[in-house]
Amino acid sequence: MELLWENEPVSAKELSLLADERIGWNKNTTYTVIKKLISKGAVKREEPKFICSSLINREDVRKQETKSLLDKLFNGSKKALFSALIDDENLTKEDIDEMKRMLEEKDKC
Repeated sequence: MELLWENEPVSAKELSLLADERIGWNKNTTYTVIKKLISKGAVKREEPKFICSSLINREDVRKQETKSLLDKLFNGSKKALFSALIDDENLTKEDIDEMKRMLEEKDKC
């Protein structure tokens, strides 16, 4: 989907070339994934030339995947997720400052 979002509308052929270049997928793998995404209603196909466009947007997918991760790994607890993030030893001062800024902005709402 990232490749599609970055390049849409795009032909399946061009997507297969991009997928090969970026992640090493062969043409058959790419076409199989495209067909599955079409059957799930995430992508539409237009003719001529098998032009692909997304039917779902990146932000909606991020929200859905974040909720799924939160539910699966943290029993729905945002506090537990945040705790896991701040316990990460690789956080830089810039990361911490940015997280603080984001929380302060959210608090203003």
